[in-house]
Amino acid sequence: MNTEMQILYWFQGLHNPILDKVMIVITTFGKAGIFWILLTLAMLIFSKKPKKMAWTSMVALVLSVIVVNLILKNLVCRERPCWVDETVKMLVKVPKDFSFPSGHSSASFASAVSIFLYRKKEGIAALVLATLIAVSRLYLFVHWPTDVLVGSLLGIVEAIVAYFIVRFVYDKFIDKKAKTV
Repeated sequence: MNTEMQILYWFQGLHNPILDKVMIVITTFGKAGIFWILLTLAMLIFSKKPKKMAWTSMVALVLSVIVVNLILKNLVCRERPCWVDETVKMLVKVPKDFSFPSGHSSASFASAVSIFLYRKKEGIAALVLATLIAVSRLYLFVHWPTDVLVGSLLGIVEAIVAYFIVRFVYDKFIDKKAKTV
């Protein structure tokens, strides 16, 4: 048995009724990145200017969709652990898309790191949630550990790239325009 499956079986040994419910709720926060999208929209609507943090999160989430969901999942075509071992009792609906890398992890870390780059205190809370979402994917037997690891790392990189894109746009166009007015 490979190491990744051993790790997933270890998580299966942690199951209990309370933790099962908690992990189902936590993983829901990462579904289709909806929590992070809504949080980003709220930042765009309600935050004071400048809105660099919100735009960084938005760009990072778009990068996540492109890199993870449109390119890598379809390029790698990795089977999910729940497809490989169908004897494990599933607590969530078995996903139909490919496993590598984890979209939940990528989107969560893309947005959380975007927040952290501007506001450390709120960013730490976002990073804790992103980590819990990533771990929930292992607990729920829908991703391999390397799916979650690579998805998380991609999310971090996507946030950093988005940070520099937003900084460039603000420096070149928005802040420059504000100084000439």
